[in-house]
Amino acid sequence: MHKTIDYYFAPQSPWTYLGHTRFAALAAAAGATVRVRPIDMGSVFPVSGGLPLGKRAPQRQAYRLLELARFSKHLGLPLNPKPKFFPVAGDDAARLIIAVDMHDGTEAAMRISAAVFAAVWVQERNIGDPNLLEALVAECGLLAKRAEQSQSQAVQERYEAYTQEAIDIQVFGAPSYVIDGEIFWGQDRLDFVERALRA
Repeated sequence: MHKTIDYYFAPQSPWTYLGHTRFAALAAAAGATVRVRPIDMGSVFPVSGGLPLGKRAPQRQAYRLLELARFSKHLGLPLNPKPKFFPVAGDDAARLIIAVDMHDGTEAAMRISAAVFAAVWVQERNIGDPNLLEALVAECGLLAKRAEQSQSQAVQERYEAYTQEAIDIQVFGAPSYVIDGEIFWGQDRLDFVERALRA
């Protein structure tokens, strides 16, 4: 049976970066449709009880760094746990991904998403800088006007709608993969995503 996966994430999420390539591969292998849903975690956290990184207890912050290092090594993916440009606002990057999705489709949206994740966690580039986002558009072989289109009212409305949609279905963290109303939170739940796609 053909499955659809709603893919909720924040562009600056290291966990989304760590799972993105594997997620794309298993979705493709299953012939599943991915619906790309960048969201504003700053709006989700107050509803879900989550805290921004800087407001979390020191032991939670320390353990996060440990887990990032563990998963980076385990998955063979490069990752700087304390990149130069982090924390960083992800709103403009989210809007860019949405604009690409609207005009170029899912595959291109997944590609620009990967470029955004790598910019933060591997290349130490500032995704809060409009010039960097324009550069990523070019590096992904997309039309330069996508950056301008990302600032449109239609894109902003879709960004807000995706965020509200996530809140309504009780998404509380990134990445979250939703299949038939069931939430799978975190890149370490991808085995369960794969099983759900096979069911």
